[in-house]
Amino acid sequence: MIEFVKSLEANTFLSEIYNMHLTIIAGARPNFVKIAPIIHAIESHNSDSEAIIEYSLVHTGQHYDDAMSEVFFNDLRIPKPNINLQVGSGTQAQQTAKIMVAFEAYLIEHMTDCLIVVGDVNSTMACSIVAKKMGVRVAHVEGGLRSGDMSMPEEINRLLTDSITDYFFTTSSIADENLAKEGVAQEQIFMVGNTMIDSLVSSYDSLKQPAGVNDLLKGQYFLLTLHRPSNVDDVEVLSEMLSTIDDMAEGDEKIIFPIHPRTKAQLSQGVEFKNIHFLPPLPYLEFLYLMRGASAIITDSGGIQEESTYLKVPCLTLRENTERPETISIGSNVLIGKDMSLLKSSLESIRKGEWKKGGIPDLWDGKAAIRIIEQLRGLLSATN
Repeated sequence: MIEFVKSLEANTFLSEIYNMHLTIIAGARPNFVKIAPIIHAIESHNSDSEAIIEYSLVHTGQHYDDAMSEVFFNDLRIPKPNINLQVGSGTQAQQTAKIMVAFEAYLIEHMTDCLIVVGDVNSTMACSIVAKKMGVRVAHVEGGLRSGDMSMPEEINRLLTDSITDYFFTTSSIADENLAKEGVAQEQIFMVGNTMIDSLVSSYDSLKQPAGVNDLLKGQYFLLTLHRPSNVDDVEVLSEMLSTIDDMAEGDEKIIFPIHPRTKAQLSQGVEFKNIHFLPPLPYLEFLYLMRGASAIITDSGGIQEESTYLKVPCLTLRENTERPETISIGSNVLIGKDMSLLKSSLESIRKGEWKKGGIPDLWDGKAAIRIIEQLRGLLSATN
């Protein structure tokens, strides 16, 4: 009986310590890939514990393809957001302001113990500022990433967010070093791994071939993605880049380009490409399917640099810099910038089987989100 009473007291104590509420922010499609494992980790914890972690998922509406929303949430096995703030597009300042106003109104009505933000989009920075001014602790998943390129809005968002973050959950020791150089205390930094890789690992056995691509997948193909303003906003730059890439395909090689309708609309009417085949934006599981089978990926995406590293698929990044240098030093990624001769010679190396094999960074093992939730339980209980 005495032991039972002690156990009951302990359980009551733990419930008081760990019963907490988290608010999770997502603003753009890659954010959902990063937060899905965190939601799974929370729900796994709740299924095994009497001390429930409550959470709310807030979609700012910064960017999303509504036509794909249902299948996207199904692919990631996450619930629909508790609220969509529907801020929409606009200039950097307009969008940031709309996010801050809308999220402040939400947070006034729905106070939380900790705000979890991921990545480097405007929503990440804007919601962090609002939360911090309202006395809410901020946890930044992917904290410490740095490209050193202040012409990128994402770099400014990273720096501003990290300047007010309480808890940093990092993807690599390089990110840890960046934060230390900026004066962040060691006890605030937690290297946990990469939640984007968590989603890839948990989805790997469920990948789906997109419809209508059988002929495109016969033989060797390269996967192409472009979305950076420096690559797609200028019609002449975009057209010239695509024409050059199109000419690099040899024999029956194909280049598959899932392209946003806005980007495709910029291409001149009547322009034809011999080897580039356009597809609409793809659901998560279908896009990963194409990544896994590609001979190489040509991209300007940050997340794809990470996913290709885990898949050990050669990645040719059309940027002058990267905030994910471990994908180069450890993985199979190379910075191409706008050097088309380097792109051509890189493709030739891949054809000859001479590309570097690459490895997988430490803790990119599918368990990053579990580590994040374990750390937050202890951190938030210690400060309550």
